[in-house]
Amino acid sequence: MALPVGTQMRYWGLVTVVLVLALWYLGDVILPFVLGGAVAYFLDPVADRLEDMGASRAVATLIISIFAVVAFVVMALLIIPMLIEQAIALFNTAPQLARDLQTFLTDRFPELMDADSTLRRSLTSVGEKVQERGGQLLEAVLSSAYSIINIALLFVIVPVVAIYLLYDWDRMIAAVDEMLPRDHAPVIRKLAGEIDNTLASFIRGMGTVCLILGTYYAVALMLVGLQFGLVVGFVAGALTFIPYVGAILGGVLAIGLGLFQFWGDWLSLGLVAGIFVLGQVIEGNLLTPKLVGSSVGLHPVWLIFALSVFGSLFGFVGMLVAVPLAASLGVLARFFTDRYRDSRLYRGLADQDDSQEANAE
Repeated sequence: MALPVGTQMRYWGLVTVVLVLALWYLGDVILPFVLGGAVAYFLDPVADRLEDMGASRAVATLIISIFAVVAFVVMALLIIPMLIEQAIALFNTAPQLARDLQTFLTDRFPELMDADSTLRRSLTSVGEKVQERGGQLLEAVLSSAYSIINIALLFVIVPVVAIYLLYDWDRMIAAVDEMLPRDHAPVIRKLAGEIDNTLASFIRGMGTVCLILGTYYAVALMLVGLQFGLVVGFVAGALTFIPYVGAILGGVLAIGLGLFQFWGDWLSLGLVAGIFVLGQVIEGNLLTPKLVGSSVGLHPVWLIFALSVFGSLFGFVGMLVAVPLAASLGVLARFFTDRYRDSRLYRGLADQDDSQEANAE
């Protein structure tokens, strides 16, 4: 005989509390394992495709690992140092950019730029604060991220965890399936399948879109000759998962920098703006429909809310798990909404009225 619903709710509530507390207190410790699991989940379809082509799971994992190591070495030697250098230079150049903006406004709108005006003092203060605080913040983040402990965790443990999880992924899924409560196994499998489809469409799909667009923005802006083009492309690509935010923020930043660098060279400014217009056309008409699809069901406001809540509660780890949890909660919300619409709580006496009308006929 199955346990009463109230008893089951207490058990599952206890499990939920334990998981939340573990995430709360062990956030820094489980960070490499969360990252490793995300990498394994992202690469599992590639391993499955290699298995379909005749390779064993071990060989597929080995091939993926070799390509991942090569890609990491290329990034570590070429891209990451340049990205850090441009980011630091952008912070250090901020006061000069503020002075250039002040000069531009003085020439065009002299009445707004009196010596004692609020706008002039604000621009001067912003430039000084960005240089003072921004450089300190970036150096602190970099020194923390590249400390010996973090290097050991992120650059050693994460790949090892990802490889082991990728190799044992199918067996882990089968083991979890064996542990499901038999009474609820079909419903849990159905919900898990919908969650997996949502995550596959959004995380794998949008991750690929972000990577493609970020590379496109960075390379195109650097070819045009825009200073800090790599940083702008990285920011725009990383924020592409929030519709329009990445393109708008990256476009404003790129055009703003271009105004100071290419003032009077309207062809270069037009090329910078055209890069982001073309990026939006490619994303909206090609990349997102092909790689993500239209049935993800994650509203941008829901994503921003999830990132804000989980980030404030659990820090960086919370931001990493925010999107998967948001997708999972969205699937569960739709499931319980459908159940609610079929329940007596929603329909009330409508079922009785319908049955009485049917009998009368």
